[in-house]
Amino acid sequence: MTITQELESQGDISKDVIFPPSDLYSDEPPLETELHLRQIMLLLQCLEWLWPGRNDFYAAGNLTIYYSPHQKKSEYFRGPDFFVVLGCERKTRKSWVVWEEEGKYPNVIIEILSESTAKTDKGLKKTIYQDIFRTPDYFWFDPYTLEFAGFHLLDGEYQPLQANAEGYLWSQQLGLYLGINWGLLRWFTPDRELVPTLEETAAQAQETAAQAQKIAAQAQEKTERLAAKLRELNIDPDTI
Repeated sequence: MTITQELESQGDISKDVIFPPSDLYSDEPPLETELHLRQIMLLLQCLEWLWPGRNDFYAAGNLTIYYSPHQKKSEYFRGPDFFVVLGCERKTRKSWVVWEEEGKYPNVIIEILSESTAKTDKGLKKTIYQDIFRTPDYFWFDPYTLEFAGFHLLDGEYQPLQANAEGYLWSQQLGLYLGINWGLLRWFTPDRELVPTLEETAAQAQETAAQAQKIAAQAQEKTERLAAKLRELNIDPDTI
């Protein structure tokens, strides 16, 4: 029980009290498994790595969204596993408070399913994201069964997205694909190229450098063999 909940239970704080902005911390429970945490961090890190120069978005995972029409912390809040808001300042936040963010709701939400949350993610949360948040793109993914689905808001209702040949689903809001790669949900560019992590980028750079060194060494070896052959023919290779 949080301090707020404990005080409320004792009658010291009314549920009608409007909390000041500094008290609007996220109030989400711990993630269920390490795999859930890894999946959320992967989505977050890759998107930030892809958009290093952009300052007009906010992405977060397992963070509370407060959306009470009465501007109360004690009512109407949800915590998506991962969400992206566009057209806002890129800065650190304790939570996402709709009435302090010009009424903005997430443009994209992704829920990571589990046995205990799947029913809610596919039912109640989907309805809230459709009817209240009006979030244009909604996806869910199960990292254990690899169940993957996406929806786009059309005329006020979520319509299922159709996968492409690779099984990727298109996020119209982000201009990116979402798809499964080695058992994890990943971003893909419009050209269907995997958006790498920083570590993957570094590893690819090392591999490219090693390949370049190998090619250079092979060329040097070939040059030396040719020079040796010319010398056998009493031809000075340096004069050619």
